[in-house]
Amino acid sequence: MESLGGGARMRVHAGGAGADAPAYVDAPGGALWINVLHETLKHGLAPKSWTDYLHLTVGGTLSNAGVSGQAFRQGPQVSNVNQLEIVTGRGDVVTCSPEENSDLFYGALGGLGQFGIITRARIALEPAPKMVRWIRVLYSDFASFTEDQEALISAERTFDYIEGFVIINRTGILNNWRTSFKPQDPVQASHFQSDGKVLYCLEMTKNFDPDEADIMEQEVGVLLSRLRYIQSTLFHTDVTYLEFLDRVHSSELKLRAQGLWEVPHPWLNLLIPRSTIHRFATEVFGNILKDSNNGPILLYPVNRSKWDNRTSVVIPEEEIFYLVGFLSSAPSASGHGSVEHAVSLNDKIVDFCDKAGVGMKQYLAPYTTQQQWKAHFGARWETFERRKHIQPDKNWITSEGNEKTRADLVHNTDKETGMIDVQMLCYTKTCLNLPVPFWTEPAQSCEEIMASLGTIVEAWAQSITD
Repeated sequence: MESLGGGARMRVHAGGAGADAPAYVDAPGGALWINVLHETLKHGLAPKSWTDYLHLTVGGTLSNAGVSGQAFRQGPQVSNVNQLEIVTGRGDVVTCSPEENSDLFYGALGGLGQFGIITRARIALEPAPKMVRWIRVLYSDFASFTEDQEALISAERTFDYIEGFVIINRTGILNNWRTSFKPQDPVQASHFQSDGKVLYCLEMTKNFDPDEADIMEQEVGVLLSRLRYIQSTLFHTDVTYLEFLDRVHSSELKLRAQGLWEVPHPWLNLLIPRSTIHRFATEVFGNILKDSNNGPILLYPVNRSKWDNRTSVVIPEEEIFYLVGFLSSAPSASGHGSVEHAVSLNDKIVDFCDKAGVGMKQYLAPYTTQQQWKAHFGARWETFERRKHIQPDKNWITSEGNEKTRADLVHNTDKETGMIDVQMLCYTKTCLNLPVPFWTEPAQSCEEIMASLGTIVEAWAQSITD
């Protein structure tokens, strides 16, 4: 197998005829996904799976999972990687894949940085769509909302992207949509009231070629006819594939202009089994949360079969489980917009899950003790620990590794917990309620990484070893 090789240049392999020559891109671990998209689009190609926000590093999201509305069909980003180059805690630069050094490969994917730094990744590509029909509808009934979502992610013919949002006591939600979307029925939409209600937004897309727009219209019409949304709330727009994937960046620019981007983001991301999602929703959206004014609340199902269970990502055991993300921001020093208020709500939600036996797993988990980490991994902890002590095949260690030192690249905690990946630290900085999204900036050198992290490294290492 061809090694990824050194250097920071991104290389796109357009593939050939048949399954034996699939398309891929070799991307540096510090490359932003938005730049990966720009480069692959030059060849009419794009990665199969995404995150909602593209101004994150390749190595950072692959150290976690990388999830968005394509995951029900394509799996997370960690399920769409063919090969990695990793700098281990010993300073070795190792090429790994499902065939070579597979324990390191699968351990590092979703491995929370415990296996070293991902310096390059070979990512699977597919033909890139040209246009996207972007659709939003509202539900007032949670059962109908989740049943429709589950039917869509289980169907052979369905949308290409499926996500959901919870909207609690928001005023004029449809009027806000009008800035970017067109209502199917403007008169009925203008009469819809969202005040004081708990509503559920289903967001979907259908990819299409402009020359085949009529076919897309028919397919979308059939799919929508099977759903039980509030008819007056159907909104849609057509955008380029690039515009859709980079949609959150547009919101970022608006928030930056208002001084509301570089504020603490005490997020809580949970993976909830299908069997307990209704019990979870009744308590959390009915009793704990009174509004959704401090940030989006994501809620959508994915298929477990699309997640490679050989990676280190920890997910519920049921075939269908839900990603629920409370993406709060804390722009105020006190009151409902403060970090303290957001964290207290997060704590109440987690406490309910623990006491009610919801069976949730945290994504981007900010655990503070090794006991909590062991509980998080459950039966997989032994495999996770074993993989950290396996020596890579020396045939796949490049000479470049001899010039790098352990101190340059990772912070070693102790023999019990292994290495801490600076990419993971950058990516999870949001979970530590720190104000600047440092992890969105690709580092130029190991020295700059370590200098920028400062005491964050020590804090994270201490949280796992205590």
